[in-house]
Amino acid sequence: MRFTQSIAPALLLLAAGVAQAASGWGFGDGSIQIAAKKGESVKEKLNQNSPLAKPVSLGTTSTLKLVLTAKDNGAGKRPHQAFLVLQEQDTGLEAPFPLTVKESGKATVQISQKDLPVQLRIATKPLKASVVLASFGSSQGFDAPVFEVKVEQDANAPAPAYEKPLRYGKQPEIHHIFRPDAKSPPKVVSLVFGLAVAATLPALLISWATLGGNLNHLSKAIGVAPLSHAAFFGSIMAMEFVFFMYYTSWNLFQVLPVMGVVGAVAVLSGTKALGEVQARRLAGER
Repeated sequence: MRFTQSIAPALLLLAAGVAQAASGWGFGDGSIQIAAKKGESVKEKLNQNSPLAKPVSLGTTSTLKLVLTAKDNGAGKRPHQAFLVLQEQDTGLEAPFPLTVKESGKATVQISQKDLPVQLRIATKPLKASVVLASFGSSQGFDAPVFEVKVEQDANAPAPAYEKPLRYGKQPEIHHIFRPDAKSPPKVVSLVFGLAVAATLPALLISWATLGGNLNHLSKAIGVAPLSHAAFFGSIMAMEFVFFMYYTSWNLFQVLPVMGVVGAVAVLSGTKALGEVQARRLAGER
């Protein structure tokens, strides 16, 4: 009686473990076949609980074909996810290949060397091949290595070229060389053009006096609209000063606001000042 009571809990735990193991995904009737254009084909049976002892070889003209039946709780069923995953052992780089699965759980996939990423094609160690089966529901998914694949290179052909991509990380210090700022022309050139402009002033004054510039009207014009004439003349001189400052030290962002203010003063004062001149012209005084 005591023996029965002592062994009963162990049997219950064992039964629970078996039930839990049977309530997950797995596969049966698994096999792997290497079909080569030259040479004999190799076929091995697969077991979900123990991988193959020796790796299979995949040549440049060979094709790897995996056939299995996906099972849920021991019954053939189509899972939501079914992949054959090849992994490079040194870097852990993986390449998934989806299985074509029927409703009965029958699944197949074919792989050749041209389907592999170049990182896996140049691997020196055998690739670890795992089967991944999972779906919706409470059943536990299956993910376990079942065999290894050794990629054989063609001795008569050059190895695939591969250059490691640039990774984000610490890089050498970069010293930027900026283009120098724009500068004004030499002072000698500016002086020559300045003198050329100044030389035209006498000719301008002579022409103005010859064409009828009435200096004797200056007192009358200032008496009628002193503020307008003073502001208009001052805005013209201020605009010249703005251009001079732009040439010597100011930049464009400093010049534009000042030019806007000076221009507004010139328009408002010039309207009234030139209106006063037009009134004297219509009166026949000019």
